[in-house]
Amino acid sequence: MSAPTTVGSPAEPTVRLGLRENLPQFVLLVAVNALVGGMLGQERTVLPLLARDEFGLAGNTFMLTYILAFGATKAVTNFFAGTWSDRYGRKPVLIAGWLIALPVPALLAWGPSWGAIVFANVLLGVNQGLTWSTTVIMKIDLVGPSRRGLAMGFNEAAGYVAVAATAMATGAIAAHAGLRPEPFLLGATYAALGLGLSVLVVRETRGHARAEAARHPASANPEHHGELTTGQIARRTSLTDKALSSASWAGMVNNLNDALAWGVFPLLFAAHGLTVTEIAVLAAVYPAVWGAGQMLTGWWSDRIGRKHLITAGMLLQAAAIALVAAGTSVSAWAVAQVLLGAGTALVYPTLLAVIGDVAHPAWRARAVGVYRLWRDGGFAVGALLAGAVADLFSVQAAIWTVAALTAIAGLVVAVRMYETHPYNMTPMDCRPPLRRPTPATGQPGAVSGCPPHHPHRRPARHDSRVGRARPRHRNRTRSAPPEPR
Repeated sequence: MSAPTTVGSPAEPTVRLGLRENLPQFVLLVAVNALVGGMLGQERTVLPLLARDEFGLAGNTFMLTYILAFGATKAVTNFFAGTWSDRYGRKPVLIAGWLIALPVPALLAWGPSWGAIVFANVLLGVNQGLTWSTTVIMKIDLVGPSRRGLAMGFNEAAGYVAVAATAMATGAIAAHAGLRPEPFLLGATYAALGLGLSVLVVRETRGHARAEAARHPASANPEHHGELTTGQIARRTSLTDKALSSASWAGMVNNLNDALAWGVFPLLFAAHGLTVTEIAVLAAVYPAVWGAGQMLTGWWSDRIGRKHLITAGMLLQAAAIALVAAGTSVSAWAVAQVLLGAGTALVYPTLLAVIGDVAHPAWRARAVGVYRLWRDGGFAVGALLAGAVADLFSVQAAIWTVAALTAIAGLVVAVRMYETHPYNMTPMDCRPPLRRPTPATGQPGAVSGCPPHHPHRRPARHDSRVGRARPRHRNRTRSAPPEPR
């Protein structure tokens, strides 16, 4: 558990940062995010088969339009979710996301045309962008800096275990009752529960972020101060900061993989003669391993750092996708789904923890929004790319293409990203902090010996970037040389 951090003043209520100190709200937000994941899981098994069997769609690109609509909408909504969370608070954005989710199950269950299904996925994208982004931001607010990886592990685990469980449940329902409407009634229950909990029980956490920002040490990197504009944050997160931008692009490729698993894998399995029940099991294995594994990998990244887990996870995903393309049996595909889930578990919470490590608390929510804009844009890119390659060549060619892109993304992280975890330096590199005024601001700040490239490197006495060198002993004066005789 994280060590408590208490911040407050006589004029403001005391805010305590830490997982144990905020455990009831943290657990509640984990439950809310499980419901968010369930809303997504209701589509994973049923919708690709619905497009083919009930609406008679031909052409992989056209069949994947629902993923394109979902991914594009969710990506844009993620960006605004971060900005609105800073402006209006986290809880109002969370409630708005659940209100938008209410008509989605009905449209999926009784929509008369494929256009209605696509519109339902537009609404689902808005719902996921607002609710999932907000639960991420709120958990980061609560736990403080020392347990972000663990917090993101629990958050993403809850969401994707719910995706897996709902995918399996809706597949079982569809096998007995048909592709609709019965499988989507589960989503209606999720939406009602999520809205009720968000309105009645969830508390606002923006005060925690403000309290952390008030005590945040001055950064040695002038590009990471607390007064950046939204445009500057977008540039840092997308292009100029090597850790933030590498995380954004790795996240995009990761969700490109997820779009492939969501939209193409079920069609591949059906083309090989698998039953709806077998497809449902395979569709559930990947997010189940992904979700459960994140409870370990998030904590692990707090222990050993972020970069190597992300690199290993991307390369493992590439190998798993290649195995799907090469496989011809249920057992081979099951092994591939397990490996794909394990690789994604290494990557998913760790990428979010990177954003939390580097971003200043004053603009962290917006940085999360920009990161999730790129990451969930991978759904749209994946739908277009996989659909186009599958139509031009074959489904296997589309899968091989995505495997190659995933391997390249892993190598980019290995070469370009720097380690971001503030407590993952050697004792020689990161000495215990000393509290003293910094030359640049005159305000109390922590001093450490972290490497200069590290974004959380705190101003040291010998650092020429923040002012003139400080004498090691202020009260000693050098004695004058003796006069010659």
